[in-house]
Order: sequence, then structure tokens, then C-alpha cells
Amino acid sequence: MRIENDLGKDNIHKIVWRIAIPSMLAQFVSVLYSIVDRMYIGHIAEIGNLALGGVGVCGPIVTMAGSFAFLVGIGGSPLMSMRLGEGNKKEAERIVANCFMLLCAISVVLTFVLLLIKDPMLRTFGASDAIFPYADAYFTVYICGTIFALLATGMNQFIISQGFAKIGMISVVIGAIANIILDPVFIFGLNMGVEGAALATVLSQVASCAFVLRFLFGEFTPVRITFRGYSLKIVGRVLLLGFTPFIIIAVDNLMMIALNTVLQNYGGPENGDILITCGTIAQSFMLVVTMPLGGISSGTQTILAFNYGAGQIDRVLQAQKTILKLCVGFTTLMFIVARFASPLFVHLFTTDPVIAEKAVWSIHVFTLAIIPLGIQYEIVDGFTALGHVELALPLSFFRKLVYFVVLFIIPLFMPVENVFYAEAISDIIPPLVSVLVYLLTIKKILNRRRVTA
Repeated sequence: MRIENDLGKDNIHKIVWRIAIPSMLAQFVSVLYSIVDRMYIGHIAEIGNLALGGVGVCGPIVTMAGSFAFLVGIGGSPLMSMRLGEGNKKEAERIVANCFMLLCAISVVLTFVLLLIKDPMLRTFGASDAIFPYADAYFTVYICGTIFALLATGMNQFIISQGFAKIGMISVVIGAIANIILDPVFIFGLNMGVEGAALATVLSQVASCAFVLRFLFGEFTPVRITFRGYSLKIVGRVLLLGFTPFIIIAVDNLMMIALNTVLQNYGGPENGDILITCGTIAQSFMLVVTMPLGGISSGTQTILAFNYGAGQIDRVLQAQKTILKLCVGFTTLMFIVARFASPLFVHLFTTDPVIAEKAVWSIHVFTLAIIPLGIQYEIVDGFTALGHVELALPLSFFRKLVYFVVLFIIPLFMPVENVFYAEAISDIIPPLVSVLVYLLTIKKILNRRRVTA
């Protein structure tokens, strides 16, 4: 099969666009999994708002479980790209083999552990007596499909990293379309409610997983999945490099879990459930921002890693400039969308005028400072692509620290609704620090590779 993109020779600006746009669209489409679920659930007769709150409690836990796919996928794919840049295809195949087995093992363990602790976990993370039954029903079904979700997402990174960005996008589109079709069938047609939404999502992930594995086992794929060359050293390197994107996504979801917990504890039983429902809608909009943004910054890591491995430093710098422009351009566009289209977005989830008004306000607050967020994503993912997790990880953690400090301080002095401002504050200061660190370190990092390449 002909490779769509020659990472080392094609025009660097064009190749960034050719990989970034499909990666961004793939992540945007993947958001539809949760958006479509929540949209249909919110319109279930009589129980829609409570059911939406229950699924909102599950959302960050489910996504945090899914972050293990990025631990392995984003941890292994830059390593594979570097080896391909060095011309070492055999080592690239060993990396893919180890990552496939690692994802399978993690999936089995994760499914068992989450099913074991699901009741106290859901209670702790914001599920009141009213919304717990819906959270429990959704989570129980969904988590049984963990292996399909992790393999579909994690191994898809190895398709994109070989230059097949369009194929990677198709794998996500297949699952999203299946989910859109199956959701109303199971939720309303078969009267399965939230269990139907979860089952539709699992079956959709099965479809995506089957497509991804069929491609990676195919004889025309340059670097295929094999069953040899297992190495604890490779596994350790993958986990080390993947720890940064993994912890970023995991802590991002802890931020959402913490928000739900604060809203429930300080808002009281009735107002807390309403605020969690509004927060669920606002967080759904933020997924439309952060997932495609991550698609741009993480999807293009393979370009940086390949050319860094090949010692083509000028191409690395050119690519970073183009990626930065794309990231900031996207967050600017979404800032404008949030200002003008948020009422339409909220209407997808609820027709309750009280909840709708608060949800629109929540989206406006959440997105106040998303433009600098594009800078943060490019710098952190850029350092990860170059193998410098010792810089990427602290920069990411600093943003989370700012968020948690603000989140827990605000309700001590102000009405609990103001905790939504924690997101905006954490999107201003950390990007400034990241820019400073980048300017102080990048020349030294690239010059060191230029000398040794």
C-alpha cells in the first residue's frame, strides 16, 4: 500500500496540514460518542435531566479509563516513528508488537478493577441517590467493552504514525456513524434507556477496533502487528514516553470529577444535581474543543519525531510553527463558536429553560481563555514527541495544579457556581510559563540532536 505522506521529504507545511486535519476530524468525530449519547439521554421522557447527570458522573471516569490507550498509543507511536526515521524497520515492528500486547493486558486488568469498585467510586465522584441508578446502569455496560475502546484508540496511533492519516480518520468515523445509528434504536426503539446508550457505544467501538486491527494485521501495511520481539525494556520506554499524555488526560478527567464533587457537596442535593447537569453540558462543549485540539497537537507528533530521529532539525522547527498556528487558529474559532452558538448546542441536551440558561452561562465561563490553550497543547505535545517528558510533564502538571487550587478555594468565599471560573484561570497562567520554558530549552534540545544525528 502506498504511504499517504512521506514524513521526511514532503513539503513540511503541507504534510502538517495533511496529517493534522484528518487527526483533528478523527478526534472531533470521536467526541460524537459521548455527545450523541448525552444528547439522546437528555431527551428521555421524564428522567432525561437526571439520567444526563448520571452519565455526566460516568463521563470523566470512562474517559480516564480510555487514557490508557494514549499511554500506550502515544507512548509507542513516536518511538516507532523515530526508528522509521533512522531506517530501523525491524525495531519499529518490535515496538508495535509490544504495544499491542500491553494494551490487551491493561484492558483485562482495568475492566476487572473498575467493575469491582464501581459503586463506591460513582458515589464518591458525585452520584447522588437520585442519579446513581442511571450512572450505575451506564457504567456497568460501558466498561465491559474496555478492550475494544482501548485497542481501537491506542492502535490507531500506529496507523497515523505510518503516514495513513486518512485511514486513521476512517476508523473513527466508522464507530461514530454506528453509534449515531444504534443510539436511538437501543435507547428508544428497544426502550433500554441509558443501558442502550452504553451498549450502542460498545458495539460502535467493536466496529472501529475490527477496522484498525484488520489494517494493522494486513500484508500491505508497512509496519504490521507481529507476535515476536517482546521486551520489558521497550515496554518501559513506551510507558515512560506515554506517561505524559496519559497523565494529562487522566488528570483532566480528575478535574471534571473534582468539579462534580464540589458542585454536589456545596450545591446540596437538588441544586447540586442541576449544576452537575449544567456542568455535563459545558464539559461536553469543552470536549469539542480539547479533543480536536489534541488531535492536531498529538496527531502531528509523528512528523516531529520522524524528522527529529532523522536529524532534520530545520523541518522540526518549521513543523512546530505550522502546528502552533493551527492550534491557536482552532481555539480562536471555538472561542467565537462558544460566544454565538452555545444556545444551539445546549438545546441538543435539554429543553428545560432553567438548566439551559445556566448551561449557556457555564459554557461562556469555561471558554473564556481557550485561545492560549492552543499554545499549551502544542508545546507540551511537542516536547513529548521529541522524547523530553521531563519538560512536558511538569508543564502539564502545573496547569492542573492551578485548576485544583482555584477549584477548592472559590466555594469557600463565593457561591458554588463560580467554580466554573477555575477552567478559565488555569488556561491563562500555565501557557505563559510553557512559552518561557520552550524559549529557554528548545535550541539546546535540537542542537544536541543535530550534532549526534
